[in-house]
Amino acid sequence: MVRRDYLDLAAGVVTLLAEPAVERSWTSDSALRGFRVCGLAGHLASQVTVVAAVLDAEPPGAAPISLLDHYARSTWTDGDIGSDLNTGIRLAGEQAAAVGLPALRAQVEEALTSLRRRLAEQPAGRVVVLPFGPWALTLDDFLATRMLEIAVHSDDLAVSVGVETPALPPRAEQTVLELLCRWSAARHGGTAVLRALSRSERATGIAAL
Repeated sequence: MVRRDYLDLAAGVVTLLAEPAVERSWTSDSALRGFRVCGLAGHLASQVTVVAAVLDAEPPGAAPISLLDHYARSTWTDGDIGSDLNTGIRLAGEQAAAVGLPALRAQVEEALTSLRRRLAEQPAGRVVVLPFGPWALTLDDFLATRMLEIAVHSDDLAVSVGVETPALPPRAEQTVLELLCRWSAARHGGTAVLRALSRSERATGIAAL
């Protein structure tokens, strides 16, 4: 189920990259501080192309950790856009986009075509090692993290170039929102999230993760 939902969401990346507004705004600043539109597009594209690289890697010897443990260990969540890690993320996006928009879109299309076959072939309990962290996740959990990235950065890119944010496929939307709520509760506490969503007069200022 998660694999099919991931593929549906990834297909939307190709559609968004085909928007003429993306090409027109290619070298402009994006809605994300420090990111140009091209770098943001490269980062978004990598949420598809990285999956093929992860599948190519040897299965790790370590047991997978949970999704919430994964986010707890991820230092890019600290909000410091000037950190070495976040600077590296922006640089990697620019490097991915250096081939130009048509070639970048073609890379995503090629990766997506391959993943439609390869994901169906993977065993249910497949464990993968992350290229950006010395720990392992189940393949399905890794795909859930990529779904979150695609959803968030598709909105970022759409806002940056002035087009409508793509609607998420219903099951993918459910997965992304559930993951965001779980992650937010782990960081801020369940009561804080409950109030943020239901009682604005008692909300404690949770604006973003």
